[in-house]
Amino acid sequence: MKHAKRYDDVAVGEELPELRIPLTRTMIVATAIASRDYQDVHHDPSLAVERGSKDVFMNILTTNGLVDRYVTSWAGPAATVKAIKIRLGAPNYPGDTMVLTGTVNAKHDDRRVEIAVRGVNELGPHVTGTVVVQLPGSDT
Repeated sequence: MKHAKRYDDVAVGEELPELRIPLTRTMIVATAIASRDYQDVHHDPSLAVERGSKDVFMNILTTNGLVDRYVTSWAGPAATVKAIKIRLGAPNYPGDTMVLTGTVNAKHDDRRVEIAVRGVNELGPHVTGTVVVQLPGSDT
């Protein structure tokens, strides 16, 4: 089991390790369907092109889940996600790679830690936002 981050051991300015996520067509289509997002632009290439996209692209629910996974993998199993606020930018298309990075922005007295997150692909920023997690203290 992964060791849990403790609130006292986290510093403002700390950088999370980079996470590279290969964006396959199967991943984009399967995660859209798994999240019950049946919008054709997420699974039908010809209809996505007809609607002005160059190909199918990742849905926001998948992006949100990947951001959650990124932060909780760093924080460990004892962390509790309190808030995720994201904004989408450039689409995630098949054949690209999204690189997630993060920085601890703030620490609050109730053991909440705010992390700025950014996911970039070859077109630019795909996702930017913040995740707030509550971490265990050194006494737990």
